[in-house]
Amino acid sequence: MKFEHLIEINDPLNPLIDTLTREQVWRGLVLCAESPKLFVPHLDECTIDERESGSFRRSRRFGELVVIDRVLLTPLQEVRYEVPEQGEIAASSLTVTIETPAEHTMFVRFKYDDGHDAETDKANAMYDEYKKSAYQEADIDTIRIVREMAGAGRLDASYLN
Repeated sequence: MKFEHLIEINDPLNPLIDTLTREQVWRGLVLCAESPKLFVPHLDECTIDERESGSFRRSRRFGELVVIDRVLLTPLQEVRYEVPEQGEIAASSLTVTIETPAEHTMFVRFKYDDGHDAETDKANAMYDEYKKSAYQEADIDTIRIVREMAGAGRLDASYLN
């Protein structure tokens, strides 16, 4: 299953949404990667190890299920999650990109790839539709939390340093 969607962050024609800076969005996306319990209520634990320049490995525990992934950071542009094959979990990836197609507009693109081939995708079509919906709702929640944090000043450089 390959799936992507956009969430609008800034729209100069919509005065009902607060404008966020690229830096605020970036800090929120990095915070989501480093402290996912703030964004995923059913996550029991997350530990980070093997921190390198521009990436880190983390282990997330959901009850008995443990998922290990690597997070790659391209500052102010992209957060990429790579999940290697492990146990019953297939290799997969999620790329989250900040896009500014025009002045004063901003979107965040969420791009999923579960690593399955087209034949497997056909067999899993109904299940994949459910996953797409769940991913989209989770991503909307992530941006909602980023907006709340930004509104409270928690994503300003002075707050984080």
